[in-house]
Amino acid sequence: MAESPVTESTVTESTVTAATRLSGAGAESIVVKQVTKQYPGGNVALNEVSLQVEPGTFVVLLGPSGSGKTTLLRCLAGIERVTSGTIAIGGVTVASDSAHVPPDRRNLSMVFQDYALWPHLRVRENVAFALRRTKLAKPAAQARTQAMLDRVGLGALADRYPNELSGGEQQRVALARALVAGTGLILCDEPLSNLDADLRERMRVEISALVRESGATAFYITHDQAEAFALADQVGVLQNGRLIQFGRPEQVYAEPASPFVARFTGLSGELPVRVVSQAGAGLAGATAEVEVTGAALLRAFRVRASGQYPSGSAAILQIRPTGVQLAGTRDGEHHLAGVVADVAFRGRGYEHAIDIAGHGRLTGIFAPARADRGASVGLRLDPAGCHVFAAGSAAD
Repeated sequence: MAESPVTESTVTESTVTAATRLSGAGAESIVVKQVTKQYPGGNVALNEVSLQVEPGTFVVLLGPSGSGKTTLLRCLAGIERVTSGTIAIGGVTVASDSAHVPPDRRNLSMVFQDYALWPHLRVRENVAFALRRTKLAKPAAQARTQAMLDRVGLGALADRYPNELSGGEQQRVALARALVAGTGLILCDEPLSNLDADLRERMRVEISALVRESGATAFYITHDQAEAFALADQVGVLQNGRLIQFGRPEQVYAEPASPFVARFTGLSGELPVRVVSQAGAGLAGATAEVEVTGAALLRAFRVRASGQYPSGSAAILQIRPTGVQLAGTRDGEHHLAGVVADVAFRGRGYEHAIDIAGHGRLTGIFAPARADRGASVGLRLDPAGCHVFAAGSAAD
């Protein structure tokens, strides 16, 4: 079907009071303190996760399958109970080891991966369902529903059933339902994963615009780092139930807290290196002079360093696609030499995969001009896009 155009539980007395306060409008602050979620059998899905979010912030939780991001979202929603720690929404504790405010009293909405639309209800009825607990008169609720459908470009499809819509249209119905009630917190569970690449990008822009227009605080989970960086005010990277890093997208990209964070947020490749010297160890902007171990060495070069590394110590150099570029092969023009293994046209230019003798392959190396497969090329490294970690931390 063709896409329509995109135009742009036990409740204690204290938790009842909390639920009453949470029924108001406005973006919510979020404070998660030392939250652990352990399932029967000993599986720890969240391990002492802590974070603080200001009202109106768009947070993206990034991590591979099994990292804990969905569990954290479900704990925020009240679908899961925490084992220990606390969650506060708008200054009100909604979850602890002794208290639990149910989902319908947390002033939040959810957008699900599988849309979760009522198949027997028309589009307008699915969206209006989110207003059933409000005190709006029926005419006002109908007008609000229609206005939201118009806003997401589905006003003309209000009388269709979900099975008469495409995937992108169904996702916009789910988004309209989440936004129409004006809740202070919106939770998005990988809402774009079922869509094709072009529609994902259009819907990403639409979700960003609509959620920010609403003024709500948002938590959005994904395993796609490009999607995370494009959407987020703050990015949280999870690994094995732990929050490894939480900060602005630019900070997470430029200053990864561990080799895992660097890998998961986009690498061209890794090379073993030996530290020659270091300047400003332990300080922001600290650098180390390193040389590649083995035959690929041309000359030492300086890169970012996040710790203290004695001269002569082994380390791992992680290279962002933005940290390497094709260069000439004359002395002084390049740090490494390699052979073009593959080249792909990307519209704005070409991405190359370069084999480094004895050290594997670097990928995603962009250049405006094409280098032929099998050609010998030089590679110049930019310290801002290269990160050194101790060799023993490479598995982190």
